[in-house]
Amino acid sequence: MRALSPIPPDGPAFEQLGGVADQSAGFAGPEIERRSISEQVANRIMGMIKSGNLKSGDRLPTEAQMTIAFGISRPPLREALKALTIMGVLESRQGGRYTVTDLSPARLVAPFNAMLSVADFDANDHFEARVPVDCALVRLCTDRAGPDLRRRILKLAVDGAAFTDDPVGFRLLDIEFHQALNAGAASPLLATVSQGLYDLGLDFRRAAASVPGTIAISTAQHIDVAEAVMARNPDAAAAAYRRHLEQIRDTTLQTMDRLRQP
Repeated sequence: MRALSPIPPDGPAFEQLGGVADQSAGFAGPEIERRSISEQVANRIMGMIKSGNLKSGDRLPTEAQMTIAFGISRPPLREALKALTIMGVLESRQGGRYTVTDLSPARLVAPFNAMLSVADFDANDHFEARVPVDCALVRLCTDRAGPDLRRRILKLAVDGAAFTDDPVGFRLLDIEFHQALNAGAASPLLATVSQGLYDLGLDFRRAAASVPGTIAISTAQHIDVAEAVMARNPDAAAAAYRRHLEQIRDTTLQTMDRLRQP
């Protein structure tokens, strides 16, 4: 299985992840510097913890599922997981699955993510902000992304079907999909705003993803977006992405109502 980008085979295991440049949501898709594959994967997982996408007690997908999501082979994945275990970020439990430890993501979260507290989160306001930003990025991606990245975006969309019953695994794949779109847009500042908006309200969206049928709908919508990107049709891509955001808004509102009921 190939890596996310044409990176040479992994070298020796890195010893100190703390020396890696801090990034709020992992490295941004396939357009990355030539670090070891294991280091890139460790950064991506750390980014999900910093943003709150992964929280204490979350069990990571199986190694087989993570190789699908990251597009890598098992040796560098295991090296990354081992490094994060040594750091105390992950722990290995019975059955070989890794779990996020009690290291609080709140201590790592980026300042942007604290703009809105859970109590103040407004799903309609969030939707209103995401539509112009994310649809603009999708349009740019449709115009600018190269063929390899387009194929990766489509593969990530289709691979979502493997995570229908695994909300944590789907979130891992979901952030890969959205970051690949942002990378294809080649607009770093706009992508930074998009990532900050993506991270807001994650507690509610995490709960919404656990509702039966939600992941299947999101996967189908990802495929619609990816196919329009492959066809270089920016209008269709933006329209499909808007429908995806509408579904996110609606399921978030439903989840918020359910959670707030006495």
